[in-house]
Amino acid sequence: MGSIEPVLVAVGSTRGPKLDAVRLALASIGDVWQPHGQASEVSLRQSRIQFEVIGVSVPSGVSHTPQNRTEVMAGARGRAEALIHIAREQGNNWRYFVGLEGGLNIVHEGDRRWVFLENWAFVSDGSGRESYGQSGGILLPEPLASEVTDRGTELAEAIDSYAGGRGIRDSQGAWGVLTRNRITRQDSFRIAVIQAFAPFFNSSLYP
Repeated sequence: MGSIEPVLVAVGSTRGPKLDAVRLALASIGDVWQPHGQASEVSLRQSRIQFEVIGVSVPSGVSHTPQNRTEVMAGARGRAEALIHIAREQGNNWRYFVGLEGGLNIVHEGDRRWVFLENWAFVSDGSGRESYGQSGGILLPEPLASEVTDRGTELAEAIDSYAGGRGIRDSQGAWGVLTRNRITRQDSFRIAVIQAFAPFFNSSLYP
């Protein structure tokens, strides 16, 4: 019996935490994948889907640190749509397209401003089936929030300065710094990716 070809999943980034997040998310849902809503537990175990993640650097189409949820979601979608365009031009046989974007959600409660960092995922199969997933949010300390929102500093640069580190975006991220690594940037994107893929692997509940 020949080996089963892996399902190719293109991700609109080449950054380690994002790619690892997608790999971990896919590894956790491969044994419950029900692409047509019809699969027994036995058949699922016998036909566990294998995935191969391909990272491609593409633009998001939004600012370096999106300042509201709508812009963050647009950035995630923009990366996935850029991948679809590349696949059609080059004839790539990528099966799913994943866009990941982090940014801010600013909430006003009376006279107080709360600034949350959120990570979003957008998944498409390139033929019209698509979905979003979101990580939840982590509250930014006001000095850090002010640096990003009021002074326009990119979050990746601001968190390095605020935490006294270097290259934090490519390691634990702001999430890791602010939670003492109880939740890292990779963790938050992993959750968003699982949520975004839910209509694909659990399609019996998402007609």
